[in-house]
Amino acid sequence: MTETRFIPHVALRTIDVDGLSLFYREAGPPDAPVVLLLHGYPASSHQFRGLMPCLTRYRVLAPDLPGFGFTVVPSERGYVYTFDALSGTLEAFLQALDVTYFAVYVFDYGAPVGFRYMLRHPEQIAAVVTQNGNAYAEGLGPSWAPLQRYWQDPSTENREALREATSLSATQQQYIHGTPDPAQVAPESYTLDAALLARPGVQEAQLDLFLDYQHNIEIYPEFQRVFREQQYPTLAIWGEHDDSFLPAGASAFQRDLPNTALHFLNTGHFALETHLDEIVREMNPFLSQVFD
Repeated sequence: MTETRFIPHVALRTIDVDGLSLFYREAGPPDAPVVLLLHGYPASSHQFRGLMPCLTRYRVLAPDLPGFGFTVVPSERGYVYTFDALSGTLEAFLQALDVTYFAVYVFDYGAPVGFRYMLRHPEQIAAVVTQNGNAYAEGLGPSWAPLQRYWQDPSTENREALREATSLSATQQQYIHGTPDPAQVAPESYTLDAALLARPGVQEAQLDLFLDYQHNIEIYPEFQRVFREQQYPTLAIWGEHDDSFLPAGASAFQRDLPNTALHFLNTGHFALETHLDEIVREMNPFLSQVFD
């Protein structure tokens, strides 16, 4: 007798919110506890393609933030690309889906976007999984030096110097740096990201976000204050060879959230590309403790 295996389905959806067409992926029962996945630079919800089918006992949502992936921002919207604006769009998305309580997985840019939402609605966060999602100054690595020059002097010259960071070669490097075997990183990951970054207007949006990131660092103390007040169950799982967000940034969560479960992985920034199994093994029991 042939065994029938259940293959979890990940639905691809769009929703009109905040004056734009927001693309997102959804999996799991609609009445289950919600797990929100927030991608980083230069990625999209595509980075969660392997993780989502492993979490389908929950309602899993993964939006493409404005300027990323397949979300479409009409030019007439006049969207201003700041992290506060991204967080506002996230809030409109969650309101449209009537989501008011969830565990959040933050990665890279997803951290300041999610934590800005947390500042406005701290009671809505059930738990935090941070995978190379930084909230501490000591987590900033050497790769931030060109951006720091741009912050100090937002000249055309310094802006143009960062344009190469949106190229295919730079995007590929973000994916493979620090990995034990770069050949195991799926090439469609960085190839898709680079193609989407090359769309008209997207490079300018990314350069605007590069400039605005400095304002996330300014409010790191506010994120930390809410951590101390709320004491969220927290899992920090970190690619330890990341040169954007250093392991010290992971350990720092234990300063304000002393019960943080801390796990380092032998890989770089995009840990899901190389260590999916390990991340799932940590996440499932963690989420069970939060929601069961």
